[in-house]
Amino acid sequence: MSESMDMKSGSAVITGASRNIGAAIATRLATDGFPVAINYYSKNEHSDAQAVKEEIVKSGGKAGIYQCDVSQNDQIEAMFRAVTADLGAPSVLVNNAATSVASAITFREIDESAWDEVSDTNLKGVFLCCKAFDKYSIPGSYRSIINISSIRVSIGMEGNSHYTAAKAALIGFGRVLARELGPSEIRVNAILPGAITTPDQAAYGDVAALHKMILDSQSLKRLGMPVDIANLVSFLVSPDAAFITGQSILCDGGWAFQ
Repeated sequence: MSESMDMKSGSAVITGASRNIGAAIATRLATDGFPVAINYYSKNEHSDAQAVKEEIVKSGGKAGIYQCDVSQNDQIEAMFRAVTADLGAPSVLVNNAATSVASAITFREIDESAWDEVSDTNLKGVFLCCKAFDKYSIPGSYRSIINISSIRVSIGMEGNSHYTAAKAALIGFGRVLARELGPSEIRVNAILPGAITTPDQAAYGDVAALHKMILDSQSLKRLGMPVDIANLVSFLVSPDAAFITGQSILCDGGWAFQ
């Protein structure tokens, strides 16, 4: 991290940061010098969140863990108050928390409750976290919001239309925020991860067959890893990306093209 960035930056809040992509982002931003707020949702994720924190602290960074359901505004408010008191006012927000859908449920099979469950976390939760970030971050600091979308938006993958709809909405929402918050020097961008290798992939069926399908589809013939997304986040929140806002960037090994 450059001296000028270190002087201006506050803490980084990463939602859904106890495992996988979120954990990789938290670890990378801590390496960059940010005090990191590791958000997690359920009590059974506490040990994972604690492990991420311990790894960061062992490496000389600073981190805290915060349980919060991002679909609940009162919990978000409490989290941002605690983060500000513990780690300093946030200058980075990464909206990574999401209700994932491991099945391939079709539009005709999705009922209203399933639609609401996904959109409450994956869309409303982002809206509420952005509101809190705008409230608690300090004008004059180097501020950035990153919304984690999905390659599903670009390729129109069949199934789970509720998930894809919410992830697509993040792109439009982020572009409006970039316009509205730009005068306050808050940048807003979206990342569309491709197929990222995590232990959770087994939920989608035969892992070997899944990997073959992915590699056949990609231009780069290697599997994506959580660190690939974390590296892009690191760039987008840095001064090197100071003139980039309102953008949606695929990180997918050349699967889809915009």
